[in-house]
Amino acid sequence: MEDLSLHILDVAENSIDAGAGLIVIALSENDKEDSFSIRITDDGKGMDEEMIKKVLDPFFTTKTVRRFGLGIPLLEQSCRESGGGLSIESAEGKGTAITAEFRKGHIDRKPLGDMGATMMTLIGGHPEIDFELRYEKNGDTDFILSTRELRMELDGVPLNEPAVLKYIKENVNEALQEVY
Repeated sequence: MEDLSLHILDVAENSIDAGAGLIVIALSENDKEDSFSIRITDDGKGMDEEMIKKVLDPFFTTKTVRRFGLGIPLLEQSCRESGGGLSIESAEGKGTAITAEFRKGHIDRKPLGDMGATMMTLIGGHPEIDFELRYEKNGDTDFILSTRELRMELDGVPLNEPAVLKYIKENVNEALQEVY
C-alpha cells in the first residue's frame, strides 16, 4: 500500500466485517517526540488471544474469497520500517483497538494520503455505521468528524448523498492538509 490512508481503510473494513457499529480513527502527531500514530478502535465482536496472533500472519484470513490476509501484516511492516511498531488490544464481545506508531520524521514513513477519500468511501459504503475521525497535534485536538453529529445536523439527509460525501471529503482534506 502506497499510503497510510489505505491501511486505515483496510483496518476499518475489517472492523465493519467484525460487526462494528462505531469505528473511531484517531490520528496523533507529536513534534517533540517525533511521533505519528494511528489508533483504530471498534465495538465489533473482538478477538481472543489466539486470533490476535493469527491476524499478524499474512497467510491467515477469515475471508472466504482469498486465502491470505496481508492488510495488518503490511501495516505492521510499514510501522517497523519507519522506526515504530503495531499493537493490538481486543476482547471477545467488546471490540478491538489497533495502534500503529511511526517515527514522524523517518524517511521511510509513508505519507498519510487522501484521508478525505478514505472517509468518503467508508461513510458512503456504510452510512448506517457511526464513524469518528479525530486528529490531534502536540496534545491538542485540532479536528473531529463525527457521523453521529453530522446526521443530527443533516436532519434526515442521507450521509451517502453525493453532496454530503463531497463535503466530507473536502472538509477532512482541508483539516488535514498539513499532515504529510
